[in-house]
Amino acid sequence: MAPLPSAPIPETIEESDISTGDELGARVIVYNCDCHTYQQVIDLLCRAVPQMTPSRAFELAYRIDHTGSAEVYEGPLKTCERIASILAGGGLRVTVQ
Repeated sequence: MAPLPSAPIPETIEESDISTGDELGARVIVYNCDCHTYQQVIDLLCRAVPQMTPSRAFELAYRIDHTGSAEVYEGPLKTCERIASILAGGGLRVTVQ
């Protein structure tokens, strides 16, 4: 019996990336609570979320009202935590994921 031909063993390259929590991506979710007017939610979103416009804030308020929640921002964890703090300070139910 003839020996089987041998194939070269591929080289294994291991990579590791160690990042701090500051660079991790996150998102801010606002939940419906039926205790704020659209205008209150719009004002809070415009104050807290970078580059938020009143028309976009209205769209998000509508989605929150009709579906129960909406993602209002996605970005660095520290920014999300700051935004969530402002929104929660205004009485909104919010989480950072």
